[in-house]
Amino acid sequence: MSLVLISFYYLPKESDLQMTLFISSYLFILGLILGSFYNVVGLRVPVRESIVHPPSRCPSCETRLKPFDLIPVISYLLSRGKCRHCCSRVSPLYPLGELATGLLFVWIYLNFGNSWETLTGLLLVSLSVMITVSDLKYMLIPNRILLVFTPFFLVLRLLYPLESIWLHFWGAIAGGGVLLFIVVITRGGMGSGDVKLFCLLGWVLGLYNIIPAFIIACLIGSVVGGGLMLFKLIKPKQPIPFGPFLLIGSLLSFTFGSTIISFYLSIFN
Repeated sequence: MSLVLISFYYLPKESDLQMTLFISSYLFILGLILGSFYNVVGLRVPVRESIVHPPSRCPSCETRLKPFDLIPVISYLLSRGKCRHCCSRVSPLYPLGELATGLLFVWIYLNFGNSWETLTGLLLVSLSVMITVSDLKYMLIPNRILLVFTPFFLVLRLLYPLESIWLHFWGAIAGGGVLLFIVVITRGGMGSGDVKLFCLLGWVLGLYNIIPAFIIACLIGSVVGGGLMLFKLIKPKQPIPFGPFLLIGSLLSFTFGSTIISFYLSIFN
């Protein structure tokens, strides 16, 4: 978290092509490195393990990994997705989390440049990767991860609101409220972690942008869920984690929310 803040502070304020390429490359490498750490957070925090001890190890044979084994993405490719010691399969979640963080860091910067929205976006990406790993692995959104990010998002939006600060307040109410309503009417068809997550995302996005975020999340969730059932990868009514879809919808709305809303309104004009 602190590394993201420090890196943003020292980003050059120039915008020429050469500098843009340099900053994008830097953020991509930073994202790969931080993505490796975010994997650790997403896998350890839900089961109440320390994120610093014990050091990284193979989950099968528990052999402590060497620096050569910890190079983001590259180590996975060179070992062909297997542990070098016991040859057991290594989850692709590791390189995917690293690569996604690097690419999303660059995506945020290219869309927002050297602005405070870039810092907000980098923190949003960081939260998204941690929560996605946790939700995919354990179907759990840990309170401790949300509590770490909440003060940063509160301060950023109090200092740099998109429009009125009240739009962020009502965005939080709407985000948490709509999912709480779903939890009540479905009697637990969605977890309380999703409610708290979307409440926080509503504060970040604001009232207007939380609407397309929710619609996109539902559309992607329906397509993915339907595809998994079609190919019999899951059973009917088998629960699937909804947090990743909320985060995908929120990232898209964070970047393109105003464009999506303007396009939708233009249809009726």
